[in-house]
Amino acid sequence: MPTFRAEDPGSADAVALIDALSAALAALTGDSGRSSFAIDDVRAAGACFAVARDANGHAVGCGALRPLADGIAEVKRMFARPGHPGTGSALLAFLEARAAALGYVAIWLETRAVNQRALRFYLARGYAAIPNYGRYAGNAQAVCLAKQLPR
Repeated sequence: MPTFRAEDPGSADAVALIDALSAALAALTGDSGRSSFAIDDVRAAGACFAVARDANGHAVGCGALRPLADGIAEVKRMFARPGHPGTGSALLAFLEARAAALGYVAIWLETRAVNQRALRFYLARGYAAIPNYGRYAGNAQAVCLAKQLPR
């Protein structure tokens, strides 16, 4: 099982993971998702960028939280390299625990409707569809999801 820790999103490992995710999203959806992610957003207070590392210390996944609204964090840049089963689930659980520790009561996120694998992943982990918010409002290609965090 991987280990997780908060790391700077500008580190070489973080950049390599973000680039791999962007390439995968571009191939699947035609959009890398880079326009909806700013590194400084996950360096701010109430934010976190996490890297998953395998037993050998190799970076195998990443995910981020950023403040979205009062009591709500947004998940960004969730990614696990292929061949590392369980990493995505464990990474999401790490981010949810971090969000709760930071005082958030809910997590929201967006994924593309065409990304059925991601939709199934989040729905299986207790996320539910909500009306599209912010930059995703009115975008039929976007699906927004939310999960209440335990108090």
